[in-house]
Amino acid sequence: MTTIDTLLDGARIPVTAPQRFDVAAGLRRLAADASRRTPTTEVTRSAQAGQRLGVVSRWVLNEPDAATHVAKIAEGPDRGPLTEEELDVDGALVFACLLYLTGHQESAQFWWQLAAGAGSRAAAYCLHLHHLALGESRRAWHWFHQLTHSMADTAPPDAAFLEGLELFARYVRTNGSRALAPTDRLESEVDRLAARTPGASVIVARPDRQLVASLREFGAGR
Repeated sequence: MTTIDTLLDGARIPVTAPQRFDVAAGLRRLAADASRRTPTTEVTRSAQAGQRLGVVSRWVLNEPDAATHVAKIAEGPDRGPLTEEELDVDGALVFACLLYLTGHQESAQFWWQLAAGAGSRAAAYCLHLHHLALGESRRAWHWFHQLTHSMADTAPPDAAFLEGLELFARYVRTNGSRALAPTDRLESEVDRLAARTPGASVIVARPDRQLVASLREFGAGR
């Protein structure tokens, strides 16, 4: 369903003719950027990472089958705790992005980590951006390494793709996007889940059928 390769499908951005891109050199430049510690650079990098994460999260949430995947991890009367066998990776990714967009960042991190641990490169990229936005460079580059090297079962995105994603994020910042933000009703549903475990900083409970219904309604209204 949602892979990092589909995030730009809805974008039509005029670009110049493709040029050869030195992936190794691009990654070295990214690493060099991470080592610079001037306040202006750090603030700018964090802001850009947060903006890109918002773009990616909206596109994930607006995927046509987002609610279908979340339904696969939703609780029910015949379901106990979520097991590894029951985990729908895309469902965890969508739920994490919804949590992030509704202001529950720590909870989003928990669910992104579940998805990334199950092999989702898109979740690993979200974690990279999440920690970069928080100024946590070491953790951010750990997840960047996971994204580009450690998940051997699927092909990693190359540096040219990641640069293209940054270009797209800039385009959205300037021109807007067709990918909608969560509605007030979706935000209320997430807050309701959070209220079920008062005092807890992280929502580890599975989404429920009521939230899935609201997510289906959100998708139908696009």
